[in-house]
Amino acid sequence: MEKLDHPSSLVGNYSNYKYFVNSLPASEDDDMAVKEEDDSEILHITAWTAIGFVISASTFLVLLYFFMSTWFVWLLILLFCIGGIEGLHNCIVSLIRSKCRCCGKKTLNLPLFGEVTILSIVVLVLCVGFAIFWAVNRKESYSWVGQDILGIALMITVLQLAQLPNIKVATVLLCCAFVYDIFWVFLSPTIFHDSVMISVAKGKNAGGESIPMLLRVPKLTDPYQGFDMLGFGDILFPGLLICFAYRFDEAKKKGVLNGYFLWLMVGYATGLSITYLGLYLMNGHGQPALLYLVPCTLGTCVVLGAVRRELKDLWTNNSESKHMAEARLGSA
Repeated sequence: MEKLDHPSSLVGNYSNYKYFVNSLPASEDDDMAVKEEDDSEILHITAWTAIGFVISASTFLVLLYFFMSTWFVWLLILLFCIGGIEGLHNCIVSLIRSKCRCCGKKTLNLPLFGEVTILSIVVLVLCVGFAIFWAVNRKESYSWVGQDILGIALMITVLQLAQLPNIKVATVLLCCAFVYDIFWVFLSPTIFHDSVMISVAKGKNAGGESIPMLLRVPKLTDPYQGFDMLGFGDILFPGLLICFAYRFDEAKKKGVLNGYFLWLMVGYATGLSITYLGLYLMNGHGQPALLYLVPCTLGTCVVLGAVRRELKDLWTNNSESKHMAEARLGSA
């Protein structure tokens, strides 16, 4: 809590052309082609990707700590708005199209962009307006609502585009993030004389501007109108594992109770509750949420897999690995 975690760089985006194509009646071959296109846009995380991310995130965090200024925060706000607009646009268009298949059939031919749907254009204008409204009013007491909406939409898109192939990679990623979180919150003061993570999250030395890459919820009992903050990484890292569990349950045709998705969600809620308890016991001192979330999610998955004698399937997930190999061969 009260920290900043940067998600891995966003990869790909659903093009407007694809929104148009998917709205047309499709044959079986067309559905297969769309599915292959979806797969090609997905970032399959590897163990080396996970290690590289933690190293690059640490480097970026140190740069933020030493060189943070008002213009730097404004740059982050701009990037956050762009990512939030893309995420919100994807979520809204996908939701509308899932409820109304006839929507999105009318198109316009625009220079540089080609053929795009009117629905996509209208939603994009609304999303841009929403992001601008939030940016202009980001210091108002109600601005946390807009920040959370943009942030949640952004994270939904990231979780759609990035996938873990098995819990072997998940273990590398979450263990690295676990150490990263603890070091930059609790151990960094021994080197930098300040908690680097908390300092960056609160926007010290930034002229009163704060980092937008986190969710904020007002403290109802705080007379000073403070906020509880949850970094994007505290959601994205366990979220990648939970999404893998959902895909694994679907592939193995598991029910709700004998699957993994529900129990990992319970584990995440438990870890978050322990985080709040830690905040209370330490008088509001910022907590590395992954210290509690990683054992409660990854630990739950490993223990359940061992008890059910499915740990080997979870560890390698051969069906997923085979699918990734076929996708790479097809692209080659």
